[in-house]
Amino acid sequence: MTLAQAERVKWQGGWQRTSVRSMAVLIPVLALAVLAGRRWSLIDSSADQLGAADRQWMAVAAAAAVMTWICSATAQQGAVVESLPPGRLLATQFAASAANHLLPAGVGGNAVNLRFLLRRGLPPGRSAAALGVRAVAAGVVRVGMLLILLAVFPHALKVDRVTPAGPAHPVVIVSVVAGCAVAGALLLLLAGRVRDRVRTFFGTMVVDVRALHCKSARVAALWGGSLAFPVMHATVLVAVIQALNAPVPVSGVVLAYLFASTAAAWLPAPGGLGSLDAALAFTLVTAGASAVVATSAVLGYRLVTVWLPLIPGVLVLAALMRRRVL
Repeated sequence: MTLAQAERVKWQGGWQRTSVRSMAVLIPVLALAVLAGRRWSLIDSSADQLGAADRQWMAVAAAAAVMTWICSATAQQGAVVESLPPGRLLATQFAASAANHLLPAGVGGNAVNLRFLLRRGLPPGRSAAALGVRAVAAGVVRVGMLLILLAVFPHALKVDRVTPAGPAHPVVIVSVVAGCAVAGALLLLLAGRVRDRVRTFFGTMVVDVRALHCKSARVAALWGGSLAFPVMHATVLVAVIQALNAPVPVSGVVLAYLFASTAAAWLPAPGGLGSLDAALAFTLVTAGASAVVATSAVLGYRLVTVWLPLIPGVLVLAALMRRRVL
C-alpha cells in the first residue's frame, strides 16, 4: 500500500468515526425538534404559565443552581490529593458548565477541568484519573440515591399516567433504536483501540483512590460534593414546580429528575439537550404533573441552569483562557 493510499484509508476511517459521533449528537436534538413542532401549542401555553410563576420560588431555584457549581468544585477538589485554589476552581466549574452545553456528552466540561488540572502541574495520566474518580463517585451516588428513593417511595412514578393503553410515540421508538445502534457502533469502533489505554488509566485511578482515601478531608469533599450535586439539581426542579403551584409530591419530582438525568446520560447530546428535556417531561408526568406543567417545569429548569448562566459562563471561560488559568 502506498503512502497516499494509507492516508486515504486513515482519512476515511476518521470521517466515518466523526459521522457516527455527529449522528449520535443530532439524534436527540432532531427528536426534540420534531416533538416541539408537533406540540408547539403545548409549549406556548407552558411558556405563558412559566411567565406567571412565583418569583420567590424561582429565586430559590436560581440559588440552588449556583450551589451546583460549588458542589462541583468541592467534588473536583476531593478527587485530587493536591490542594487547588478555591476561587479559580469555582470559576473553572462555572466555565465548564457552559462548555458542557456546547459540546456532547460532557466533553466540554471534562476538557475544561482537564486543562485546569494540567495547568496546576498534575501529569496528564493523574489529571485524567482525577476526572475518572469524580465520574465514578458521581455515578455510584446517583444510582444509590435512585435505588434508595425507589425503595422508600415505590409508587411515586406511574407510567400509566402517560400511556394508559396506547403504544409509545414513534419518534421515541426511533430515537431509542437509533441511539442503541449508534452506541453499539461506537463500542465496536473503539473496543480494540482503547483496551491498553483503559487498563493503564484504571491502574492510575486505583492508585489515586487509595491515596485520596487516606485523607478524610478529601473523602468528605469527593463523596459530599458528589451527593450534593444531584440534590441541588433536584432542588432546582422542585423549586420550579413550587413556583408553578403544581400539586406534585417532592419525592416524585426528585425521582423524576434522577431517572431522567440517568437515562439522558446515555445519549451524547450537548448538556443533555433533547434527551434530558424529553425524559424529564415524561418522568414529571409519571410523577403526577400535567403535560403543561411538566413542559413549563422543563423550560424553567433549563432557563435557570442553562440559558441564563450560558453567556456569563462563556465569558468566564474566555477570561480564564486569556489569563492562562486554562
